[in-house]
Amino acid sequence: MSKEKNNIELSIIIVSYNVRYFLEQCLLSVQDACKNINAEIIIIDNNSDDTSCEMVNIFIEAARNDISVKLITNKENIGFSKANNQGVTIAKGKYVLILNPDTVVAEDTFEKIINFAKTKTNLGALGSKLIGGTGHFLPESKRGIPTPRVSFNKLLGVSSKQTGKYYASHLKDDESGIVEILVGAFMFLKKDIYTEVKGFDEDYFMYGEDIDLSYKILKKGYQNYYFADTQTIHYKGESTKKDVKYLRYFYGAMNIFYKKHFKLNVIYDFLMSFGIHFWYLMKYFKLKTTEISHKKISKFIYIGKDASTFAKLKIKINSKLAIHHTSVSIEDILINKIDTIILDNNSIANKEIIKTIQQLKDKQISFRFIPRDCNYFIGSDSSFGRGEVVSILKKNVTLHR
Repeated sequence: MSKEKNNIELSIIIVSYNVRYFLEQCLLSVQDACKNINAEIIIIDNNSDDTSCEMVNIFIEAARNDISVKLITNKENIGFSKANNQGVTIAKGKYVLILNPDTVVAEDTFEKIINFAKTKTNLGALGSKLIGGTGHFLPESKRGIPTPRVSFNKLLGVSSKQTGKYYASHLKDDESGIVEILVGAFMFLKKDIYTEVKGFDEDYFMYGEDIDLSYKILKKGYQNYYFADTQTIHYKGESTKKDVKYLRYFYGAMNIFYKKHFKLNVIYDFLMSFGIHFWYLMKYFKLKTTEISHKKISKFIYIGKDASTFAKLKIKINSKLAIHHTSVSIEDILINKIDTIILDNNSIANKEIIKTIQQLKDKQISFRFIPRDCNYFIGSDSSFGRGEVVSILKKNVTLHR
């Protein structure tokens, strides 16, 4: 089902697989960010076995008349690259935005990036400043080309601050400018350029395709940009379960990229192969010994205007201390040694939510969010493991961990 619309400026492409609640929060934030622009949303579901598609169909029925929303349902998981190409093929916008389903954008994000794009004559792709669910900056927001030497330095633990290469440290986190490589969680570019470079290489099932696309754009003579004037939450751990299968995809992507772009000679190929194998083993053993758990909520502040929601939260959480504020009070949060802040998007804009979690990122606080018109709170304390979705209703149990 869809609502057709003409003269579309931006097509937002979201590939999803089994992230029903994070996808819903993403879609609600995207819809709010489309308020002042001609846009369409295209969701490609890679054969989810949760209730993602049912939720999207309800979202489509309830969507504003001024926005077009389409759902493509695949009969199998065809991977990130192929699914995004599938979405861009039917996109009608001048610009396309590749966006992960576990992201939250501010209400003015799309307007800002489009206005910025219009000031650049040779724009390739553009990426946003990404922060995790704890408010901390995600360094993969801006990267350099992972040449064999740069990658070896990374494997050996040589800081990017020393080389200035892997994480593009020539730019500060809050400084917009030219970079080489962007991350596929948020990639904005003209549809014509996406088509010119033939989109994502479908040899990559997932991972590495964003590096490859960024590199192809550079080789065509365009400039990629990191844009710090808007921030996007990327939970990061939601799109793919961090298991051995995930490592194999990542390992395979690294092999594809180096064979495609940096196959130099037998010795170099051997060293690269050794380095990739070494990386795989290190990550494998870390994965086997890492256990992600969510902290029990002891003291929380609910920030929102709905007293009934606060009452439900008090019953559901049963914590030592529960405080209700209608606006953010940094002082009260710190004085009461709050361990969890629950921000209600029914009362507080996503832009304000993003600002708040960045302000409090180093205070050892967990952040949970109530998406607009939803009966659960959602959030993540780690970019390595899955996040948490908990129903607000008294008798319901945790929906997802």
